Amino acid sequence: MADTALQLGIVTAYLLVALAVGLVAYRVTDRTAEDYFLASRSFGTVVLLFTTFATLLSAFTFFGGPNLAYNAGPEWILVMGLMDGVIFAVLWYVIGYKQWLVGKANGYVTLGEMLGDRFGSRSLRVLVAGISLFWLVPYVMLQQQGAGTAVTALTNGAVPYWAGAGGITLFMILYVAVSGMRGVAWTDTLQGVFMLGMVWVAFAWVLAAVGGPSAATGRLAETSPEFLAFGGGLYSPAFIISTAVSIAFGVTMFPQVNQRFFVAGSKTVFKRTFALWPVLVVLLFVPAFMLGAWAQGLGIAAEQGENVLPLLLNEYTPAWFAALVVAGAMAAMMSSSDSMLLSGSSYLTRDVYRQVAAGVTERREALVGQAGVVAIALVSFVLSLFRPATLVEIGDTAFGGFAQLALPVAVALYWRGTTRTGMYAGVAGSQAFYCLSVLPFGALESVPVLSALATVAGLFPASYVLPFAPGLGGFQPSVVGIVLGFALTVGVSAVTAAGAAEDATAYEGLSAD
Repeated sequence: MADTALQLGIVTAYLLVALAVGLVAYRVTDRTAEDYFLASRSFGTVVLLFTTFATLLSAFTFFGGPNLAYNAGPEWILVMGLMDGVIFAVLWYVIGYKQWLVGKANGYVTLGEMLGDRFGSRSLRVLVAGISLFWLVPYVMLQQQGAGTAVTALTNGAVPYWAGAGGITLFMILYVAVSGMRGVAWTDTLQGVFMLGMVWVAFAWVLAAVGGPSAATGRLAETSPEFLAFGGGLYSPAFIISTAVSIAFGVTMFPQVNQRFFVAGSKTVFKRTFALWPVLVVLLFVPAFMLGAWAQGLGIAAEQGENVLPLLLNEYTPAWFAALVVAGAMAAMMSSSDSMLLSGSSYLTRDVYRQVAAGVTERREALVGQAGVVAIALVSFVLSLFRPATLVEIGDTAFGGFAQLALPVAVALYWRGTTRTGMYAGVAGSQAFYCLSVLPFGALESVPVLSALATVAGLFPASYVLPFAPGLGGFQPSVVGIVLGFALTVGVSAVTAAGAAEDATAYEGLSAD
Protein backbone atom coordinates (compact mmCIF):
# COMPACT_ATOMS: atom_id res chain seq x y z
CA MET A 1 0.00 0.00 0.00
CA ALA A 2 2.85 2.37 0.83
CA ASP A 3 4.49 1.64 -2.52
CA THR A 4 1.23 2.36 -4.33
CA ALA A 5 0.84 5.71 -2.57
CA LEU A 6 4.45 6.60 -3.39
CA GLN A 7 4.00 5.64 -7.04
CA LEU A 8 0.80 7.65 -7.44
CA GLY A 9 2.43 10.60 -5.67
CA ILE A 10 5.35 10.59 -8.10
CA VAL A 11 3.04 10.35 -11.14
CA THR A 12 0.85 13.18 -9.85
CA ALA A 13 3.82 15.40 -8.96
CA TYR A 14 5.34 14.97 -12.41
CA LEU A 15 2.08 15.90 -14.14
CA LEU A 16 1.70 18.97 -11.91
CA VAL A 17 5.19 20.13 -12.89
CA ALA A 18 4.15 19.85 -16.53
CA LEU A 19 1.00 21.86 -15.79
CA ALA A 20 3.07 24.56 -14.06
CA VAL A 21 5.19 24.94 -17.19
CA GLY A 22 2.00 25.30 -19.22
CA LEU A 23 0.73 28.03 -16.92
CA VAL A 24 3.98 29.97 -17.30
CA ALA A 25 3.67 29.68 -21.08
CA TYR A 26 0.08 30.92 -20.86
CA ARG A 27 1.28 34.16 -19.28
CA VAL A 28 3.59 34.95 -22.21
CA THR A 29 1.34 33.71 -25.05
CA ASP A 30 -0.53 36.25 -27.16
CA ARG A 31 -4.18 35.51 -27.85
CA THR A 32 -3.58 35.38 -31.60
CA ALA A 33 -3.98 32.23 -33.69
CA GLU A 34 -0.40 32.33 -34.95
CA ASP A 35 1.05 32.62 -31.45
CA TYR A 36 -1.37 30.20 -29.76
CA PHE A 37 -1.15 27.48 -32.41
CA LEU A 38 2.39 28.09 -33.79
CA ALA A 39 4.26 30.11 -31.10
CA SER A 40 4.81 32.85 -33.71
CA ARG A 41 7.02 30.52 -35.80
CA SER A 42 9.97 31.15 -33.47
CA PHE A 43 11.36 27.73 -32.47
CA GLY A 44 15.09 27.04 -32.37
CA THR A 45 16.81 23.73 -33.10
CA VAL A 46 16.61 22.17 -29.62
CA VAL A 47 12.97 23.06 -29.00
CA LEU A 48 11.82 22.05 -32.49
CA LEU A 49 13.72 18.77 -32.31
CA PHE A 50 12.44 17.79 -28.89
CA THR A 51 8.87 19.03 -29.32
CA THR A 52 8.60 16.83 -32.42
CA PHE A 53 10.33 14.00 -30.58
CA ALA A 54 8.12 14.19 -27.49
CA THR A 55 4.98 14.67 -29.59
CA LEU A 56 5.69 11.25 -31.11
CA LEU A 57 6.62 9.62 -27.77
CA SER A 58 3.21 8.10 -27.39
CA ALA A 59 1.78 4.92 -25.91
CA PHE A 60 2.53 3.38 -29.32
CA THR A 61 6.25 3.93 -28.66
CA PHE A 62 6.64 3.43 -24.93
CA PHE A 63 4.25 0.56 -24.38
CA GLY A 64 3.14 -0.75 -27.77
CA GLY A 65 6.73 -1.08 -29.06
CA PRO A 66 8.12 -3.04 -26.09
CA ASN A 67 4.93 -5.16 -26.09
CA LEU A 68 5.46 -6.11 -29.74
CA ALA A 69 9.16 -6.84 -29.15
CA TYR A 70 8.10 -9.00 -26.17
CA ASN A 71 5.69 -11.02 -28.34
CA ALA A 72 7.50 -11.13 -31.69
CA GLY A 73 11.16 -10.25 -31.17
CA PRO A 74 13.44 -7.21 -31.26
CA GLU A 75 13.31 -6.60 -35.04
CA TRP A 76 10.72 -3.94 -34.28
CA ILE A 77 13.83 -1.76 -33.79
CA LEU A 78 14.45 -2.10 -37.52
CA VAL A 79 10.92 -1.00 -38.35
CA MET A 80 10.63 1.95 -35.97
CA GLY A 81 14.20 2.87 -35.16
CA LEU A 82 16.21 2.67 -38.33
CA MET A 83 13.76 2.66 -41.23
CA ASP A 84 11.27 5.17 -39.85
CA GLY A 85 13.99 7.38 -38.49
CA VAL A 86 15.43 7.68 -41.99
CA ILE A 87 12.20 7.71 -44.02
CA PHE A 88 10.53 10.35 -41.87
CA ALA A 89 13.67 12.50 -41.90
CA VAL A 90 13.60 12.46 -45.70
CA LEU A 91 9.89 13.33 -45.78
CA TRP A 92 10.52 16.05 -43.18
CA TYR A 93 12.83 17.71 -45.68
CA VAL A 94 10.97 16.96 -48.94
CA ILE A 95 7.48 17.90 -47.70
CA GLY A 96 8.19 19.79 -44.48
CA TYR A 97 10.74 22.27 -45.79
CA LYS A 98 8.60 23.28 -48.76
CA GLN A 99 5.61 23.54 -46.45
CA TRP A 100 7.61 25.78 -44.09
CA LEU A 101 8.49 28.10 -46.97
CA VAL A 102 4.86 28.29 -48.11
CA GLY A 103 3.55 28.79 -44.58
CA LYS A 104 6.06 31.51 -43.76
CA ALA A 105 5.24 33.41 -46.95
CA ASN A 106 1.47 33.24 -46.50
CA GLY A 107 0.91 32.95 -42.74
CA TYR A 108 -0.74 29.52 -42.89
CA VAL A 109 -1.59 27.77 -39.63
CA THR A 110 -3.00 24.48 -40.94
CA LEU A 111 -2.49 22.12 -43.86
CA GLY A 112 -6.07 22.75 -44.95
CA GLU A 113 -5.45 26.50 -45.26
CA MET A 114 -2.43 25.87 -47.45
CA LEU A 115 -4.28 23.51 -49.79
CA GLY A 116 -7.53 25.49 -49.77
CA ASP A 117 -5.83 28.66 -51.01
CA ARG A 118 -3.78 26.86 -53.67
CA PHE A 119 -6.83 25.15 -55.19
CA GLY A 120 -9.41 27.82 -54.40
CA SER A 121 -11.61 25.33 -52.58
CA ARG A 122 -13.28 25.49 -49.20
CA SER A 123 -14.60 21.97 -49.74
CA LEU A 124 -11.08 20.54 -50.15
CA ARG A 125 -10.05 22.34 -46.99
CA VAL A 126 -12.97 20.82 -45.08
CA LEU A 127 -12.30 17.37 -46.56
CA VAL A 128 -8.64 17.31 -45.49
CA ALA A 129 -9.50 18.58 -42.01
CA GLY A 130 -12.35 16.09 -41.64
CA ILE A 131 -10.13 13.15 -42.60
CA SER A 132 -7.45 14.32 -40.16
CA LEU A 133 -9.94 14.67 -37.30
CA PHE A 134 -11.42 11.24 -38.08
CA TRP A 135 -8.04 9.50 -37.70
CA LEU A 136 -7.04 11.69 -34.77
CA VAL A 137 -9.66 10.12 -32.49
CA PRO A 138 -8.19 6.57 -32.45
CA TYR A 139 -4.71 7.93 -31.86
CA VAL A 140 -5.88 10.00 -28.87
CA MET A 141 -7.70 6.87 -27.68
CA LEU A 142 -4.41 4.99 -27.88
CA GLN A 143 -2.82 7.40 -25.38
CA GLN A 144 -5.69 6.99 -22.94
CA GLN A 145 -5.62 3.22 -23.27
CA GLY A 146 -1.86 3.23 -22.68
CA ALA A 147 -2.20 5.45 -19.61
CA GLY A 148 -4.94 3.30 -18.10
CA THR A 149 -3.06 0.03 -18.51
CA ALA A 150 0.23 1.59 -17.33
CA VAL A 151 -1.22 2.85 -14.05
CA THR A 152 -2.99 -0.46 -13.44
CA ALA A 153 0.24 -2.41 -14.01
CA LEU A 154 2.34 0.00 -11.94
CA THR A 155 0.00 -0.24 -8.94
CA ASN A 156 -0.66 -3.98 -9.33
CA GLY A 157 -4.34 -3.34 -9.96
CA ALA A 158 -4.92 -0.96 -7.03
CA VAL A 159 -5.94 1.77 -9.50
CA PRO A 160 -8.47 0.50 -12.07
CA TYR A 161 -8.01 0.97 -15.80
CA TRP A 162 -10.85 3.47 -16.18
CA ALA A 163 -9.41 5.73 -13.47
CA GLY A 164 -5.98 5.91 -15.11
CA ALA A 165 -7.44 6.59 -18.56
CA GLY A 166 -9.98 9.08 -17.19
CA GLY A 167 -7.40 10.93 -15.11
CA ILE A 168 -5.08 11.56 -18.05
CA THR A 169 -8.08 12.66 -20.14
CA LEU A 170 -9.13 15.32 -17.64
CA PHE A 171 -5.57 16.48 -17.20
CA MET A 172 -4.89 16.95 -20.90
CA ILE A 173 -8.17 18.85 -21.41
CA LEU A 174 -7.10 21.30 -18.71
CA TYR A 175 -3.56 21.55 -20.06
CA VAL A 176 -4.55 22.29 -23.66
CA ALA A 177 -6.97 24.97 -22.49
CA VAL A 178 -4.18 27.02 -20.92
CA SER A 179 -0.88 26.27 -22.62
CA GLY A 180 -0.99 26.68 -26.41
CA MET A 181 1.88 25.63 -28.68
CA ARG A 182 4.55 27.42 -26.64
CA GLY A 183 3.64 25.60 -23.43
CA VAL A 184 3.34 22.30 -25.26
CA ALA A 185 6.79 22.78 -26.82
CA TRP A 186 8.44 23.77 -23.52
CA THR A 187 7.08 20.73 -21.70
CA ASP A 188 7.86 18.54 -24.72
CA THR A 189 11.50 19.58 -24.50
CA LEU A 190 11.61 18.87 -20.77
CA GLN A 191 9.87 15.52 -21.18
CA GLY A 192 11.90 14.44 -24.20
CA VAL A 193 15.23 14.99 -22.44
CA PHE A 194 13.93 13.41 -19.24
CA MET A 195 12.51 10.33 -20.93
CA LEU A 196 15.60 9.71 -23.03
CA GLY A 197 17.67 9.75 -19.85
CA MET A 198 15.22 7.58 -17.89
CA VAL A 199 15.03 4.90 -20.57
CA TRP A 200 18.81 4.55 -20.60
CA VAL A 201 18.98 4.46 -16.78
CA ALA A 202 16.25 1.78 -16.78
CA PHE A 203 18.16 -0.11 -19.47
CA ALA A 204 21.35 -0.06 -17.39
CA TRP A 205 19.54 -0.87 -14.14
CA VAL A 206 17.76 -3.95 -15.49
CA LEU A 207 20.91 -5.25 -17.20
CA ALA A 208 22.92 -4.77 -14.02
CA ALA A 209 20.31 -6.77 -12.12
CA VAL A 210 20.32 -9.72 -14.56
CA GLY A 211 24.06 -9.87 -15.23
CA GLY A 212 24.50 -7.77 -18.36
CA PRO A 213 23.39 -7.91 -22.00
CA SER A 214 25.03 -11.29 -22.66
CA ALA A 215 23.15 -12.89 -19.80
CA ALA A 216 19.85 -11.31 -20.85
CA THR A 217 20.32 -12.40 -24.47
CA GLY A 218 21.36 -15.88 -23.36
CA ARG A 219 18.14 -16.32 -21.38
CA LEU A 220 16.17 -15.06 -24.38
CA ALA A 221 17.92 -17.65 -26.58
CA GLU A 222 16.88 -20.40 -24.16
CA THR A 223 13.19 -19.46 -24.04
CA SER A 224 12.61 -17.94 -27.51
CA PRO A 225 15.51 -18.78 -29.87
CA GLU A 226 13.44 -17.68 -32.87
CA PHE A 227 13.71 -14.08 -31.58
CA LEU A 228 17.40 -14.09 -32.48
CA ALA A 229 16.84 -15.15 -36.11
CA PHE A 230 16.46 -12.39 -38.67
CA GLY A 231 13.25 -12.26 -40.71
CA GLY A 232 11.25 -14.90 -38.88
CA GLY A 233 7.66 -15.02 -37.71
CA LEU A 234 5.85 -11.71 -37.97
CA TYR A 235 8.78 -9.92 -39.58
CA SER A 236 8.40 -10.77 -43.25
CA PRO A 237 10.01 -8.30 -45.69
CA ALA A 238 6.56 -7.08 -46.74
CA PHE A 239 5.55 -6.48 -43.11
CA ILE A 240 8.74 -4.53 -42.36
CA ILE A 241 8.48 -2.39 -45.50
CA SER A 242 4.72 -1.83 -45.21
CA THR A 243 4.83 -0.87 -41.56
CA ALA A 244 7.86 1.39 -41.87
CA VAL A 245 6.47 3.23 -44.91
CA SER A 246 2.97 3.51 -43.45
CA ILE A 247 4.20 4.90 -40.13
CA ALA A 248 6.68 7.35 -41.66
CA PHE A 249 4.18 8.71 -44.19
CA GLY A 250 1.47 8.80 -41.51
CA VAL A 251 3.65 10.71 -39.06
CA THR A 252 4.30 13.32 -41.76
CA MET A 253 0.56 14.02 -42.00
CA PHE A 254 -0.23 13.88 -38.28
CA PRO A 255 -1.83 17.28 -37.50
CA GLN A 256 0.42 17.81 -34.47
CA VAL A 257 3.56 16.93 -36.47
CA ASN A 258 2.54 18.59 -39.72
CA GLN A 259 1.90 21.90 -37.93
CA ARG A 260 5.45 21.75 -36.59
CA PHE A 261 6.62 22.12 -40.18
CA PHE A 262 5.39 25.72 -39.88
CA VAL A 263 7.15 26.71 -36.63
CA ALA A 264 10.93 26.72 -37.31
CA GLY A 265 12.56 30.09 -36.71
CA SER A 266 14.90 29.81 -39.73
CA LYS A 267 16.08 27.64 -42.59
CA THR A 268 19.14 26.61 -40.58
CA VAL A 269 16.98 25.45 -37.66
CA PHE A 270 14.82 23.38 -39.98
CA LYS A 271 17.74 21.62 -41.67
CA ARG A 272 19.63 20.91 -38.44
CA THR A 273 16.53 19.39 -36.89
CA PHE A 274 15.68 16.86 -39.58
CA ALA A 275 19.38 15.85 -39.79
CA LEU A 276 19.49 15.09 -36.05
CA TRP A 277 16.18 13.23 -36.05
CA PRO A 278 17.38 9.68 -36.95
CA VAL A 279 20.04 9.80 -34.22
CA LEU A 280 17.52 10.75 -31.55
CA VAL A 281 15.09 8.05 -32.68
CA VAL A 282 17.66 5.27 -32.48
CA LEU A 283 18.85 6.46 -29.04
CA LEU A 284 15.33 5.97 -27.67
CA PHE A 285 14.02 2.93 -29.51
CA VAL A 286 17.01 0.59 -29.09
CA PRO A 287 16.92 0.45 -25.26
CA ALA A 288 13.10 0.57 -25.01
CA PHE A 289 12.47 -2.26 -27.46
CA MET A 290 15.36 -4.42 -26.27
CA LEU A 291 13.94 -4.25 -22.74
CA GLY A 292 10.67 -5.57 -24.15
CA ALA A 293 12.39 -8.44 -25.98
CA TRP A 294 14.58 -9.37 -23.02
CA ALA A 295 11.52 -9.43 -20.75
CA GLN A 296 10.38 -12.55 -22.64
CA GLY A 297 13.55 -14.40 -21.67
CA LEU A 298 13.46 -13.06 -18.10
CA GLY A 299 10.12 -14.75 -17.46
CA ILE A 300 7.97 -11.62 -17.19
CA ALA A 301 4.36 -12.75 -17.62
CA ALA A 302 2.33 -10.12 -19.50
CA GLU A 303 -1.25 -11.04 -20.28
CA GLN A 304 -3.11 -9.84 -23.36
CA GLY A 305 -3.71 -6.10 -22.97
CA GLU A 306 -1.01 -5.64 -20.32
CA ASN A 307 2.08 -3.47 -20.84
CA VAL A 308 5.30 -5.38 -20.28
CA LEU A 309 7.57 -2.40 -19.50
CA PRO A 310 5.97 -1.47 -16.12
CA LEU A 311 5.93 -5.16 -15.15
CA LEU A 312 9.64 -5.49 -15.96
CA LEU A 313 10.52 -2.34 -14.01
CA ASN A 314 8.48 -3.49 -11.01
CA GLU A 315 10.46 -6.73 -11.02
CA TYR A 316 13.99 -5.34 -11.31
CA THR A 317 13.94 -1.72 -10.07
CA PRO A 318 12.72 0.00 -6.90
CA ALA A 319 9.08 1.14 -6.77
CA TRP A 320 10.03 4.82 -6.86
CA PHE A 321 12.13 4.41 -10.01
CA ALA A 322 9.50 2.38 -11.84
CA ALA A 323 6.97 5.07 -10.96
CA LEU A 324 9.30 7.78 -12.21
CA VAL A 325 9.75 6.08 -15.59
CA VAL A 326 6.02 5.44 -15.97
CA ALA A 327 5.27 9.02 -14.88
CA GLY A 328 7.58 10.29 -17.57
CA ALA A 329 6.01 7.94 -20.11
CA MET A 330 2.54 9.17 -19.15
CA ALA A 331 3.72 12.75 -19.45
CA ALA A 332 5.09 11.89 -22.90
CA MET A 333 1.70 10.42 -23.78
CA MET A 334 0.15 13.63 -22.53
CA SER A 335 2.54 15.54 -24.80
CA SER A 336 1.23 13.56 -27.74
CA SER A 337 -2.37 13.97 -26.66
CA ASP A 338 -2.24 17.68 -25.87
CA SER A 339 -0.50 18.36 -29.18
CA MET A 340 -3.17 16.34 -30.97
CA LEU A 341 -5.98 18.18 -29.23
CA LEU A 342 -4.38 21.57 -29.90
CA SER A 343 -3.90 20.77 -33.58
CA GLY A 344 -7.33 19.17 -33.81
CA SER A 345 -8.82 22.34 -32.35
CA SER A 346 -7.13 24.47 -35.02
CA TYR A 347 -8.33 22.15 -37.80
CA LEU A 348 -11.87 22.14 -36.41
CA THR A 349 -12.19 25.90 -35.99
CA ARG A 350 -10.20 27.23 -38.95
CA ASP A 351 -10.81 24.57 -41.58
CA VAL A 352 -14.32 23.37 -40.74
CA TYR A 353 -16.24 25.83 -38.56
CA ARG A 354 -15.06 28.98 -40.37
CA GLN A 355 -15.90 27.46 -43.74
CA VAL A 356 -19.43 26.25 -42.99
CA ALA A 357 -20.75 28.80 -40.47
CA ALA A 358 -21.84 32.39 -41.08
CA GLY A 359 -21.09 35.36 -38.84
CA VAL A 360 -18.16 33.77 -37.05
CA THR A 361 -16.67 35.93 -34.30
CA GLU A 362 -13.35 35.35 -32.53
CA ARG A 363 -15.18 34.68 -29.29
CA ARG A 364 -17.48 32.11 -30.88
CA GLU A 365 -14.57 30.49 -32.68
CA ALA A 366 -12.65 30.19 -29.39
CA LEU A 367 -15.65 28.53 -27.74
CA VAL A 368 -16.02 26.08 -30.62
CA GLY A 369 -12.32 25.23 -30.37
CA GLN A 370 -12.55 24.59 -26.63
CA ALA A 371 -15.69 22.53 -27.07
CA GLY A 372 -13.96 20.56 -29.80
CA VAL A 373 -11.05 19.73 -27.50
CA VAL A 374 -13.45 18.43 -24.85
CA ALA A 375 -15.52 16.48 -27.40
CA ILE A 376 -12.54 14.76 -29.04
CA ALA A 377 -11.04 13.87 -25.65
CA LEU A 378 -14.30 12.49 -24.25
CA VAL A 379 -15.28 10.53 -27.36
CA SER A 380 -11.85 8.91 -27.50
CA PHE A 381 -12.00 8.18 -23.75
CA VAL A 382 -15.33 6.38 -24.08
CA LEU A 383 -13.94 4.33 -26.98
CA SER A 384 -10.81 3.52 -24.97
CA LEU A 385 -12.94 1.87 -22.28
CA PHE A 386 -13.79 -0.89 -24.77
CA ARG A 387 -10.11 -1.51 -25.62
CA PRO A 388 -10.99 -2.60 -29.17
CA ALA A 389 -7.44 -3.66 -30.13
CA THR A 390 -3.83 -3.62 -28.99
CA LEU A 391 -1.87 -0.37 -28.86
CA VAL A 392 0.14 -1.33 -31.95
CA GLU A 393 -2.97 -2.32 -33.93
CA ILE A 394 -4.75 0.95 -33.09
CA GLY A 395 -1.68 3.04 -33.82
CA ASP A 396 -0.89 1.23 -37.07
CA THR A 397 -4.46 1.76 -38.31
CA ALA A 398 -4.36 5.49 -37.55
CA PHE A 399 -0.91 5.84 -39.12
CA GLY A 400 -2.22 4.24 -42.31
CA GLY A 401 -5.17 6.63 -42.48
CA PHE A 402 -2.98 9.72 -42.20
CA ALA A 403 -0.43 8.22 -44.63
CA GLN A 404 -2.95 8.38 -47.49
CA LEU A 405 -2.66 12.19 -47.48
CA ALA A 406 1.12 12.37 -47.90
CA LEU A 407 1.66 11.86 -51.63
CA PRO A 408 -1.27 14.01 -52.84
CA VAL A 409 0.15 16.82 -50.67
CA ALA A 410 3.68 16.25 -52.01
CA VAL A 411 2.41 16.29 -55.60
CA ALA A 412 0.53 19.55 -54.94
CA LEU A 413 3.63 21.16 -53.43
CA TYR A 414 5.94 20.34 -56.34
CA TRP A 415 3.84 19.92 -59.51
CA ARG A 416 2.06 22.96 -60.84
CA GLY A 417 -0.03 20.70 -63.08
CA THR A 418 -1.94 19.37 -60.06
CA THR A 419 -5.65 20.26 -60.29
CA ARG A 420 -8.42 20.51 -57.73
CA THR A 421 -10.16 17.51 -59.31
CA GLY A 422 -6.94 15.52 -59.11
CA MET A 423 -6.61 16.36 -55.41
CA TYR A 424 -10.19 15.26 -54.73
CA ALA A 425 -9.55 12.00 -56.56
CA GLY A 426 -6.25 11.29 -54.81
CA VAL A 427 -7.39 12.20 -51.30
CA ALA A 428 -10.91 10.76 -51.38
CA GLY A 429 -10.04 7.72 -53.51
CA SER A 430 -7.18 6.50 -51.33
CA GLN A 431 -9.18 7.11 -48.14
CA ALA A 432 -12.17 5.15 -49.49
CA PHE A 433 -9.92 2.24 -50.47
CA TYR A 434 -8.14 2.22 -47.10
CA CYS A 435 -11.33 2.47 -45.02
CA LEU A 436 -12.99 -0.36 -46.94
CA SER A 437 -9.85 -2.44 -46.38
CA VAL A 438 -9.35 -1.95 -42.64
CA LEU A 439 -12.54 -0.81 -40.92
CA PRO A 440 -14.89 -3.50 -39.50
CA PHE A 441 -17.72 -3.07 -42.01
CA GLY A 442 -18.39 -6.81 -41.80
CA ALA A 443 -20.30 -6.15 -38.58
CA LEU A 444 -22.93 -4.33 -40.68
CA GLU A 445 -24.01 -7.42 -42.62
CA SER A 446 -27.12 -7.82 -40.48
CA VAL A 447 -28.26 -4.22 -41.12
CA PRO A 448 -30.35 -4.27 -44.32
CA VAL A 449 -29.57 -0.73 -45.43
CA LEU A 450 -25.83 -1.15 -44.87
CA SER A 451 -25.33 -4.78 -45.87
CA ALA A 452 -24.28 -3.74 -49.37
CA LEU A 453 -21.43 -1.70 -47.88
CA ALA A 454 -20.32 -4.71 -45.86
CA THR A 455 -20.38 -6.83 -49.03
CA VAL A 456 -18.21 -4.32 -50.91
CA ALA A 457 -15.75 -4.14 -48.01
CA GLY A 458 -15.51 -7.92 -48.03
CA LEU A 459 -14.04 -7.79 -51.54
CA PHE A 460 -10.85 -6.11 -50.27
CA PRO A 461 -8.17 -8.51 -48.98
CA ALA A 462 -6.30 -7.98 -45.72
CA SER A 463 -2.94 -7.99 -47.55
CA TYR A 464 -1.54 -7.94 -51.07
CA VAL A 465 1.09 -10.38 -52.39
CA LEU A 466 3.19 -9.34 -55.37
CA PRO A 467 2.73 -12.03 -58.07
CA PHE A 468 6.40 -11.81 -59.09
CA ALA A 469 7.71 -11.93 -55.48
CA PRO A 470 5.41 -14.07 -53.31
CA GLY A 471 8.23 -14.82 -50.90
CA LEU A 472 8.15 -11.27 -49.54
CA GLY A 473 4.81 -11.87 -47.84
CA GLY A 474 1.70 -9.71 -47.96
CA PHE A 475 1.84 -5.91 -48.15
CA GLN A 476 -0.59 -3.92 -46.02
CA PRO A 477 -3.53 -2.03 -47.60
CA SER A 478 -2.06 1.25 -46.34
CA VAL A 479 0.88 0.99 -48.75
CA VAL A 480 -1.37 0.02 -51.64
CA GLY A 481 -3.57 3.02 -50.79
CA ILE A 482 -0.55 5.36 -50.78
CA VAL A 483 0.36 4.23 -54.31
CA LEU A 484 -3.27 4.52 -55.39
CA GLY A 485 -3.52 8.07 -54.02
CA PHE A 486 -0.43 9.10 -55.96
CA ALA A 487 -1.69 7.52 -59.20
CA LEU A 488 -5.13 9.11 -58.89
CA THR A 489 -3.75 12.57 -58.08
CA VAL A 490 -1.35 12.55 -61.03
CA GLY A 491 -3.61 10.71 -63.47
CA VAL A 492 -6.77 12.74 -62.90
CA SER A 493 -4.81 16.01 -62.83
CA ALA A 494 -3.27 15.12 -66.18
CA VAL A 495 -6.68 14.82 -67.86
CA THR A 496 -8.51 17.70 -66.12
CA ALA A 497 -8.15 21.45 -66.39
CA ALA A 498 -7.53 23.83 -63.51
CA GLY A 499 -10.43 26.03 -62.41
CA ALA A 500 -10.37 29.81 -62.50
CA ALA A 501 -9.86 30.03 -58.71
CA GLU A 502 -6.81 27.74 -58.69
CA ASP A 503 -3.34 29.29 -58.42
CA ALA A 504 -0.77 26.98 -60.01
CA THR A 505 2.12 29.30 -59.08
CA ALA A 506 1.22 29.65 -55.37
CA TYR A 507 4.08 27.43 -54.19
CA GLU A 508 6.76 28.69 -56.58
CA GLY A 509 9.49 31.30 -56.27
CA LEU A 510 9.86 30.91 -52.50
CA SER A 511 13.17 31.24 -50.67
CA ALA A 512 14.38 31.58 -47.09
CA ASP A 513 16.99 33.77 -45.42
